[in-house]
Amino acid sequence: MTKPPKEIRNICCIGAGYVGGPTMAVIADRCPNIQVNVVDLDAARIAAWNDSDLSKLPVYEPGLDAVVGRARGQNLHFSTEVDIAISKADMVFISVNTPTKAKGLGSGQASDLRWVEACARQVAKCAKGHTIVVEKSTLPVRTAETIQAILHAAQKPLVDESSPRSFVVLSNPEFLAEGTAIQDLESPDRVLIGGEDNDAIEALAKIYSQWVPSEKILRTNLWSSELSKLTANAFLAQRISSINSVAALCEVTGADVREVSMAIGADSRIGERFLNSGPGFGGSCFKKDILNLVYLCRYFSLPEVADYWQNVVTLNTWQQHRIARLVVKQLFGTVTGKRLALLGFAFKANTNDTREAPAINIAKDLLEEGAQLAIYDPKVNAKQISMDLQLHESSPPDSEAGPTRAALNGEGTWWPESSVIEAVNGADAVLILTEWEEFRHLNWAMIAPKMRQPAWVFDARAVVDPIAVRSTGLKLWRVGDGDS
Repeated sequence: MTKPPKEIRNICCIGAGYVGGPTMAVIADRCPNIQVNVVDLDAARIAAWNDSDLSKLPVYEPGLDAVVGRARGQNLHFSTEVDIAISKADMVFISVNTPTKAKGLGSGQASDLRWVEACARQVAKCAKGHTIVVEKSTLPVRTAETIQAILHAAQKPLVDESSPRSFVVLSNPEFLAEGTAIQDLESPDRVLIGGEDNDAIEALAKIYSQWVPSEKILRTNLWSSELSKLTANAFLAQRISSINSVAALCEVTGADVREVSMAIGADSRIGERFLNSGPGFGGSCFKKDILNLVYLCRYFSLPEVADYWQNVVTLNTWQQHRIARLVVKQLFGTVTGKRLALLGFAFKANTNDTREAPAINIAKDLLEEGAQLAIYDPKVNAKQISMDLQLHESSPPDSEAGPTRAALNGEGTWWPESSVIEAVNGADAVLILTEWEEFRHLNWAMIAPKMRQPAWVFDARAVVDPIAVRSTGLKLWRVGDGDS
């Protein structure tokens, strides 16, 4: 086998999404000696990455625009020319989507690896010389075997090429939190590299070592690296479901989940991270990765382990339905025809990502009950909300005229609003579903008179000042608050 080059000079990343784009931008920014080419078949996405207006990048992450601005056009390039980028690369990152299968074997749990396999075959077709292939997508354990088999079959000269081709596969999972991705990339807790070829591992480690301390660059075998990503997300999600189960108990016993979290988080064996109760976890990874873990456990005949992790997802969904039912119950048992202001639609603050956002299930439940939803999120556009709710937006009704006949007949509708004040006008209730910073500083003395009394505030993120809300005469429910 040909040895990898002493210096990686050219990187290709297949996939310009939430992981590939920011990761490659930081690598390019920190490694000016390396040419980084990010490729994707989605021409519109690539055009957005190349837009001169950095506010129009397809991924919203604090600090990403500055990083892209420094490197783009220098050693960071975005293109749809996949084959050319692969042929020039010393190292190819695979960073494509691995959604849960919608049908067929493992439907609803197993990862759909069609795009990963397609990438491997594309690399096998176009690569030249020795190429290090890096799994960046979150993949089920043993996926590298599939990639290795495809690449091994291609380890021969291309037509009219005298030099042999060879491939090495590494696993380098991402551990990014949306909203802090650039910070996580620039100052990571750890960088994990799994593989069997020491030369290839060190070639990748050398890239990261240009800004990551050596003690934070961990090396494992391929299978440990692949499984580490799935289990890391499973452990984080499990903590969220655990504290939400405690929050529900607090509400009926008079305890305060924030005080309970403080007490248990002070235990050094537990720690304080991921102990904030809320409407449940969302995003592209947690649910998908846990379901994949469930599938793997059943596949390897570990049904008890599978059931344990399945319950983490079950409780998360229950929490979202519980919040919707609580809203209906407090609004005299019905929300039909009532205007509700939903503040926040992204699955967390500082991102425009709505994948598996808790707001989706909550909104759908309320729409099913006939609610009229005024939705405001500072970064999520109406087109995305429409796709997530599978319902076209309606025109805003006259807030002074009361519910329409159609609304009273139980037809749930929604429409986007451009500010909090517009969203709450004439509303019977406000639901805070994303912890955007602006929602922590709302002027409730200004908001309360615009609502239809008696009015409620349902704070699923525990971001409001209870005294400020209640002093205006508004009724308040906070997640995990036994005084609500």
